[in-house]
Amino acid sequence: MSRRLSRIFVVAMTVPLLLAMLAACGAGTTPTTTTTGPVTIKIGTDFPTSGDDTSNGLPAQNGVQMAIDDANAQKLAPNVTFVPAFKNDVGPSNSHDPAVGQKNVTDLIGDNQVAGIVGPFNSSVAQSELPVANQAPIALISPANTNDCLTQETPADLCGGANSKIKDYRPTGKVTYFRIATLDQFQGGSLADFAYTKKNYHKIYIVDDTETYGAGIAQAFEKKFKSLGGTVLGHDQQPKSTTSYLGLLTKIDATHPDAIFFGGNDSTGGVPMRQAMLQVPGLKNTPFLGGDGIKSSSFSRTIAKNGGPVFSSVATIDATGGAAATAGAAKTFIEKYGQKYGANNISAYSASAYDCAMIIMQAVKNAIAGGAKPPAAGDSAAASTFRQAVIDAIQKIDYNGLTGHQSFDKNGDTTSRVITIYTIADDVNVRDGWTPLDTITVK
Repeated sequence: MSRRLSRIFVVAMTVPLLLAMLAACGAGTTPTTTTTGPVTIKIGTDFPTSGDDTSNGLPAQNGVQMAIDDANAQKLAPNVTFVPAFKNDVGPSNSHDPAVGQKNVTDLIGDNQVAGIVGPFNSSVAQSELPVANQAPIALISPANTNDCLTQETPADLCGGANSKIKDYRPTGKVTYFRIATLDQFQGGSLADFAYTKKNYHKIYIVDDTETYGAGIAQAFEKKFKSLGGTVLGHDQQPKSTTSYLGLLTKIDATHPDAIFFGGNDSTGGVPMRQAMLQVPGLKNTPFLGGDGIKSSSFSRTIAKNGGPVFSSVATIDATGGAAATAGAAKTFIEKYGQKYGANNISAYSASAYDCAMIIMQAVKNAIAGGAKPPAAGDSAAASTFRQAVIDAIQKIDYNGLTGHQSFDKNGDTTSRVITIYTIADDVNVRDGWTPLDTITVK
C-alpha cells in the first residue's frame, strides 16, 4: 500500500514540474517583441568632425544625433533608449586618419552597449576599419564611402585578381559592412557622361590625391570618359601633402584642356588646386569637376563664383536641395536641422547619416522582436551575439528614408544607384552653397 501511494505521489509531483519546464522553455510561444526592462543601446559613429574635414564630418554626425532624438521620441524600440557614442577620426595631419579610425572602431567594439557604427566618411579610413569590425563582429554602415573595391571585385581591372582586398576586408567571410552611397564606377561614370555629353568637354586633364577614394573615382571617370570618345590629356597624382600646385597647373595649361577633373576631397587638394588655377591665366576660366569629395560648404564658400564653373556630385538622392527638399520628410528634416544646428551648416550627408542611423536602430528593433537580447554592460559574449543579430537584420532591411528606398545586396551595397550632379550656388551662404543640376539613375 505504501509503495502504491509513493508512485501516485511521484506522478502528482512530476506533471506540474514538466508543465512548468515547458512553459519556461517557451513551448508553443512566439518571441517577445519587447525587452523585459529599460535598456540603453548606443549608436557609434566615426567621422572627421574637426580640422580640415569639419564641413564634411560634423554635419553627418549631426544627422545621426537627429535620428537618435527622433527614434527616442517615437519610442521606435519598446523599452530601449538610444544614445550616441561619437568618435572623431581626424589625426595629426588635421584631416581624416585611417589609424585613428581603426582605434575608434576598436574602442567602440570594447563598449558592449554599442550595437552598430555609422561611418566612416572616407574610403581610405574604411580600409583600416573593415577587418576589425568584421572580426568583432559589428555593423559598419557608411553614408559616404564609394570606392568599389571595399565590397567587390568589379570592375575587374581595378578590384579583381591581385588587386582584390575582399579577403582582407572580410576575414570571417561574412558581410558586416554596408553603405547607402552607390559605387564610384557609377558616380565617376555619371560625371564623365555629364562632362562629355551634356557639357561638350572632350579633352580633360585628370589629377587625383593618391588616396583610396580619389584614385578610385579618377580611374572610374577616366575609363568612362575614354569609352565615350573623350581624350585624357594626362593623369597625374599629387598627395595631400602637396604645398603648391602651380608647377603642375602650368604643365596642364600647355595641353589646353576643356576641363580639369580632380579625384579627391576638398581637404586633400581640391581647395588649394582650384585656388591655384586662378593664378594661371590660361586656366582661370577652365571648368573644374570632382566627385562628392569636393561637395562641401568649405569648398563652395572658399571658391564661390570666382573663375570657371565647378561641378560636383553625391552618390545618393539629394535630400537637402532641389525639389526633394521642399516637401515631405526632407523639408521637415531640413527645418529641424536648421533650428538645432543652423540652416547653413547642413550637408548632403546629414540626411544620409540620418538614414544610416535609422537603419541600425530599426535593425535593433527587429533583432529584439526576433528574440535577440541586448547585452548587459559587462557581457561581451552577449554583445557579440546581439551585434550579429543586428547585422542579420540590416541585411534584410527594407527602409524608406530621406534618401529614398534603401536595401542591400549580398555585398552590403545599396541597391539604389542614384547620382546627383551639382554646381556652386549663386549664394554660397544658403545651406551648403551648392545647387543640384541633374539626377541620374544608373540602370
